[in-house]
Amino acid sequence: MHTQNIRIAIDRHWAASAAGDQVAEHDIYHDDAVCEYPQSGEVIHGRHNLQALRSHHPGRPSGFTVRRIVGEGNLWITEYVIAYEGKRAYTVSIMEFRGEKVSHETQYFADPFDAPAWRAQWVERLNATDRIP
Repeated sequence: MHTQNIRIAIDRHWAASAAGDQVAEHDIYHDDAVCEYPQSGEVIHGRHNLQALRSHHPGRPSGFTVRRIVGEGNLWITEYVIAYEGKRAYTVSIMEFRGEKVSHETQYFADPFDAPAWRAQWVERLNATDRIP
């Protein structure tokens, strides 16, 4: 039952994020949750600070697409793509749960890049319409 409740909470979290519902989006976090952005070297302490940071984002995302969610027990990973001002950011969120709320999250952000020609013989290319968003 614990795993099912966590998955429901994660689905609610992403739905609220997509809808711009800052209160519901951050309900998944413990008050003392920690969120890390390793690429920028930032650590956000507390649900209140995380919600404030995301609520004041000057270039608010225009949308996102969840590619997949995998997890078990207290460790869950979401792969998603955020659309920022016409650009894509491929993102991985690693959520660690204490009970049924997030105590620690790490988010990684990556820009898309052109595939190099040298490896074309070993890969399949996605059509432009298959790329997310």
